[in-house]
Amino acid sequence: MGPFQLDWGSLQGRLSRFPFSMLLAFLSFLYGLGIKARAKAYSLGVLGQRSLRGFVLSVGNLTAGGTGKTPAVIMLAQWAQGQGYNVCVLTRGYGGAYGDEVLEVTDGAEVKVGWRECGDEAYLVARRLEGVPVIVARKRYLGGQYAAEKFGSNFFILDDGFQHLRLKRDFDLVLVDSLDPFGNGHLLPRGILREPVHEIKRCQAIVLTRWEQGAECKRSEFQMKKMFPQIPLFVAQHVVDKVVIPARDLVHEASYLSGKRVIGFAGIGKPEAFRHTLLSLGAEVIYFRKFKDHHRFQKEEIESLREKAITLKADLLITTEKDWVRLKDFGPDFLQAGYVSIRFSLGAQGPQLFSLINKRAIQVIEDLGEHEE
Repeated sequence: MGPFQLDWGSLQGRLSRFPFSMLLAFLSFLYGLGIKARAKAYSLGVLGQRSLRGFVLSVGNLTAGGTGKTPAVIMLAQWAQGQGYNVCVLTRGYGGAYGDEVLEVTDGAEVKVGWRECGDEAYLVARRLEGVPVIVARKRYLGGQYAAEKFGSNFFILDDGFQHLRLKRDFDLVLVDSLDPFGNGHLLPRGILREPVHEIKRCQAIVLTRWEQGAECKRSEFQMKKMFPQIPLFVAQHVVDKVVIPARDLVHEASYLSGKRVIGFAGIGKPEAFRHTLLSLGAEVIYFRKFKDHHRFQKEEIESLREKAITLKADLLITTEKDWVRLKDFGPDFLQAGYVSIRFSLGAQGPQLFSLINKRAIQVIEDLGEHEE
């Protein structure tokens, strides 16, 4: 395990002890009041929702921390594109330094900005998708309007949109981490919940993610079916698609990691999940370092990892694809440094979820066409 680095998760754990726990409970109470007031304002029309002329699919979650939204968005965009829809991905561009109301990350043919401008997740989505515009905007409605006017988009995928009530959605897909569905069950900052658990009732489908990571997943499935029996429930795996060594221009199958002595590191929502992935592929993880989500790596950190790899005679220095996006500026020259590319897989359940989404999309787009006539 790498040296201790303070992040929100560890800070939250420390503050959960008395007497600080009382402060967290009070702050969570205030946060909950704000959430309820905001939801009520939208339900009463005090705060208005905006509608795009097309089908809006939201991919979101209920918790702070990684549930696998980015690979899910990529998978859904590729599927929708294959169905003939004019797809666009709308995202807030978390961590991006952009100042305009709308930023065109890619027109589907060329990535036009760097990750520092649009955020690492938006950049990764843009890099992975061909023929699909990716638009960053804090007000997603403006981003959607831009995409509709410039690209003729009629199928909008709203990344991390479950709490973005300002934009009306036609289908809410909620992702839940099967290993840690709701944390301790408390709202931020006492827990990891952005909203009370019962708000899942707003969605049209639930996907339990990281289904490959243990028997605990079955307990989560039972729990979700008991709590929300009326909502279709699916399970998904994060499948390692390939192992890429950029400096040597090499791409390997996942099996390449089997038996390799690796040093792993990750700055994602749940870095331990990445460590589990490496172990599940048969890698010998001789050292692992965690960084906070969206961490901006420093040169000395990369040098430290390189030196550790040399000292421990590691076969490979490995990270996630999202982290690699933030490493490109340093141009790591260690010939055995690379990243793991993840694919979001619904397995045999895929056609059923796609059918639900497609049925609703056809209905929405046909209704819009009738209104225009």
